[in-house]
Amino acid sequence: MRSPEIALITASQMPKPDLDTGLLVEELGRIGARAAIVSWDDAIHWANVPLVVLRTPWDYSRRFNAFMEWARRVDLETRLLNPFPLVRWNGHKSYLLDLEAKGVPVVPTILFRMHDPQAAERLSDISAASEWVVKPAIGAGANGAMKAQKKDPALARHLADLLQGKDALVQPFVSGVAETGEVSLIYFDGRYSHAIRKRPAKGDFRVQDQHGGTLHPHEASSPELAVGSAALAAAPACAAYARVDLVEWEGKPVVMELEVIEPELFLRRSPEGLRRFALGLKAALNGGGSERES
Repeated sequence: MRSPEIALITASQMPKPDLDTGLLVEELGRIGARAAIVSWDDAIHWANVPLVVLRTPWDYSRRFNAFMEWARRVDLETRLLNPFPLVRWNGHKSYLLDLEAKGVPVVPTILFRMHDPQAAERLSDISAASEWVVKPAIGAGANGAMKAQKKDPALARHLADLLQGKDALVQPFVSGVAETGEVSLIYFDGRYSHAIRKRPAKGDFRVQDQHGGTLHPHEASSPELAVGSAALAAAPACAAYARVDLVEWEGKPVVMELEVIEPELFLRRSPEGLRRFALGLKAALNGGGSERES
């Protein structure tokens, strides 16, 4: 079988349908690039594929070590987008502390390391917000996230359970998420492309569609764009694609997540964004950066 010019990476076991990557294959074909959707754990000689692009490896957080070792090897054998140093940095949500240290406004975040013997004491010492969210430091799709009152014993138990085998984050619950949701800004080669607003189902705080969340059009504001650009500038390498998720905290947009591994890019909602991404990948295939229409 002839190797594709561009491998768009997915997972062999998908938690939900991928509604965008097929569109990207078609758009790449229209502009003269031969692409195929391939699972990252397929038996492929990756050195024969000129460009490997992470798109929907949505099982990576459950198979984290295996995925990271695969990405490291592929990055050595051919061109991987996004590049492995950026992927490695983004795989653990402690990157939020890196962004904060560089002056990027983020949701207040406390990192708990695995087997932290003072975890319960540290949790009880947290002040300010009455509701908190505990989540794995390596995770996706809000899996493993729990929201509860700070004094609820279930919150401490959940944190203790997580810390048996992984690091965890504790963040104040951003109450506005339940009302207005999150804003996702999509970037290609560092340039803003389009935005979407994600709202949770009534009574929930998770905006992901597998939890009942819904998508809505959004026009990004100047303050949102400023925070998104600052987040990308603070990352350790340039991203061929990225999604910056923002929420309102104390009346201002702050970063909830910066995703450069396998973010949903909502290409089906933006034909212009779909074309921008395809042109950028074709340019990367030819050894350059982004390619623009004249």
